[in-house]
Amino acid sequence: MKERKRRDSKGKGKGSSRLFLLFAICFSVLLLTIALSHLRLYEVFHPVLLSAWPITESRLIFTNPSNPYPYSRNSNPTYIKVNHAVLLPDEIVLVTNHHSLLSIPNPDLLKCQYTPPASSRSSRHSLSTKAKLNLPPLSLSTSLVRCPLGPPGFSLSLSTSPQSLHRPFQWDHLAYSALFDPLDNSTVVFAKGFNLRSARISDPARYRCVFRRDLSNPKYIITSPVITAAQEIFRCKTPLTVLNSYRKKMDLPLVSVKTKDRGAIALPSVARPEILKRYRRNHKKKKKHSMCICTMVRNQARFLREWVMYHSRVGVQRWLIYDNNSEDKIEQAVNSLGQSNYNITLHPWPWIKTQEAGFAHCALRARAECEWVGFIDVDEFFYFPNGLTIRDVLKNYSNQPWVGELRTDCHNFGPSGHKKAPENGVTTGYTCRMLAPERHKSIIRPEALNKSLINVVHHFHLREGMRSVNVGQGVMLINHYKYQAWEVFKEKFKRRVATYVADWQDEENVGSKDRAPGLGTKPVEPPDWPYRFCELNDTGLRDWVVREFKDPQTGELPW
Repeated sequence: MKERKRRDSKGKGKGSSRLFLLFAICFSVLLLTIALSHLRLYEVFHPVLLSAWPITESRLIFTNPSNPYPYSRNSNPTYIKVNHAVLLPDEIVLVTNHHSLLSIPNPDLLKCQYTPPASSRSSRHSLSTKAKLNLPPLSLSTSLVRCPLGPPGFSLSLSTSPQSLHRPFQWDHLAYSALFDPLDNSTVVFAKGFNLRSARISDPARYRCVFRRDLSNPKYIITSPVITAAQEIFRCKTPLTVLNSYRKKMDLPLVSVKTKDRGAIALPSVARPEILKRYRRNHKKKKKHSMCICTMVRNQARFLREWVMYHSRVGVQRWLIYDNNSEDKIEQAVNSLGQSNYNITLHPWPWIKTQEAGFAHCALRARAECEWVGFIDVDEFFYFPNGLTIRDVLKNYSNQPWVGELRTDCHNFGPSGHKKAPENGVTTGYTCRMLAPERHKSIIRPEALNKSLINVVHHFHLREGMRSVNVGQGVMLINHYKYQAWEVFKEKFKRRVATYVADWQDEENVGSKDRAPGLGTKPVEPPDWPYRFCELNDTGLRDWVVREFKDPQTGELPW
């Protein structure tokens, strides 16, 4: 009996030892799993398919024009590599590795080259340039080349004698721009393809940001959580590895966004983060400019000079112009104003229907230098009926740090009897408007914006503790020369820049205030167009402009 008890006791001891050993092994595995999952956020790479379009490199060599031999010892070649191509509805944008294409020697040598499908070429000419079509680019700007669509079925490359071809990403399924925000070490990604609702905050937990470290090895990525998601703007936590590359100014990675669904694929990306200037929110030092303006333009070069010169007189110090595929030599207009000592810069923004994202992008870029930033179009002019200036208005709010946004009403002006654009400009030419104001536009403190950067063009969402103020019409308002002479107005039918606003020719929201009342969707001039939208003669701004700008000898205005 005693012997049996000893055997039972011994068996229980062995069972307990085995149970303890099994528990220890499981606990060790659990700790190791946790450690690896924590490390994965920052260091571990995972394979992912980023695009169904094969994009290969195309290299160009431009030599110093004084030395025609590109490989001689004294030559100074400029290497240009096409990294990506993006298909827009009526053109193709090539994204290169170069940062200033306009400064290369002989930029006119740069051509968009189209190669027909192999089946349409004879074997004898399959490699001959005679079978290829060379067209000049629509424009060059910083790292971007805009090319015509070319013949159907042809492949596009960028070279005088290219050896590789590019098939483009789709413009509406793409991570197209990014910024690194040193204020909180986050990366802000601008992306199309998730169709998030206008003016609504989305659940950031549904998404992950994807950082690709090496173009030559697309199989490996780093992922990180999304902090905020709204419209086309995703703010991400920057992984430590990527953060170090920012600080050391190493080659910046591509960044994209994907959902957290199983098997989800990241959006194709052409976005390499631009590093913003450092800025401290509570720093007491005054910023360089008290008032700046952001705008987005397309073929508005002829109106730019009047708009800039006028706003300079009333207190604007800095202009950030986002060019949305202009074809009217806007670079020359901006350079001319710059040579006249206006602080104006042109930023290429080829992405279609992305005005809200572009304004958010501009607000971040302006934050370090601008106390206040206004968001208006080139046909909109701040007007001060009591003879004040923007400086006077802003001074009233300099000691009210909780005010993050000033809202001002807009008056819409009509053609005022003009059948052609007035020669002396819009401020003196259009003097008849609608009686009631419509909507408002905003001047904001960039640091007051909500982290999501959500906006609906007319105003931004503010962070907690900040508030908006409506400025009275007797102090400041906007003259919006919305319905101009038909030859100008009809350009609106080509395409709207706002993301959530239907194009003029779309049979959608026909009764919206964003359209011309009674016009419909066809670019056909009504017989009475010159006399529409005229309920009140208002010559206040015209009279002020004549007093301030008219040359007493010639009677001419400076624009």
